[in-house]
Amino acid sequence: MRRTGVGLSLMAAAFLAGAALTGCSVLGTVEAPVGGEADILALASGETEEESKDDGTSRLEEIKERGYLTVATEPYFAPNEFIDPSKSGDERYVGADIELAHYIADHLGVECRIIPLDFTAVLSSVSEGKYDMAISALAYTPARAQAMELSNGYYYDEETVWYGLLVRDEDLEDIQSADDLGDKTVVVQSGSLQEVFAQEQIPAYGELKLVSSTSDGFLMVQENKADACVTAAATAELYLEANPSCGMSMVPDFRFTLDESTQGTRIGMKKGETELRDAVNEIIDEMTEEGLYKQWYQEYSDYAASLGIN
Repeated sequence: MRRTGVGLSLMAAAFLAGAALTGCSVLGTVEAPVGGEADILALASGETEEESKDDGTSRLEEIKERGYLTVATEPYFAPNEFIDPSKSGDERYVGADIELAHYIADHLGVECRIIPLDFTAVLSSVSEGKYDMAISALAYTPARAQAMELSNGYYYDEETVWYGLLVRDEDLEDIQSADDLGDKTVVVQSGSLQEVFAQEQIPAYGELKLVSSTSDGFLMVQENKADACVTAAATAELYLEANPSCGMSMVPDFRFTLDESTQGTRIGMKKGETELRDAVNEIIDEMTEEGLYKQWYQEYSDYAASLGIN
């Protein structure tokens, strides 16, 4: 693992950078969210002449011919993918998913090129075929399965990967579960599994707001612009450790329900590229057998902490 220690809070910097965005990334301009995941992925049904070959060449063959793999990711989700500000170029993108991207590229015998985007753009650009794959802590959803090829799951740690509600400390008595959100404003990252939880597992809410990044949701709760953020616990815990005086906490003793269809972090690829999907699945199976991803996950959790996250 490539690591260089620095003396500033990576997560604080990343979250503040994300908070300043409105449909635009510091890493590149992207389209703003247009609605729920179904709306986002519906935009990806077309394909431009520049994005696909018409000579019958498969995506896998094309990758090997050109000599590099393009991987779209939203680099604000430590320890899966985040930014080391002491580095430049592709080297600044680090995390367990970034290691996986390089691992896949190495097995295909090509270079790995990381494409940083807002999360909604990660989904739509890969569905369109603009980039080869999305490696960005993707969970399975029915909309994604219809819009893109999804790999086998490669991370299943139920103790680490769970989802709940981030609220202000002063509201912990009033908000103890999803049943207490009937008159509250709930915020969630557009196009995420968390959005599915909000739509299917919150009986009622006063208003549902969609944002382009989870960090935007955290800040909305902190600034009294929303009452609760649906979030992965690991991401919230990193933010809370980096910002101990933010006045927020995860609601204790509450978790959204995960079923078999949502288990396992996956890789997304353009619909119909089954040869590439099958090749990726073989690589994932080898990686899983060696236990590499869990090693990377722990290493980058420690790495993020060394950069000031906790």
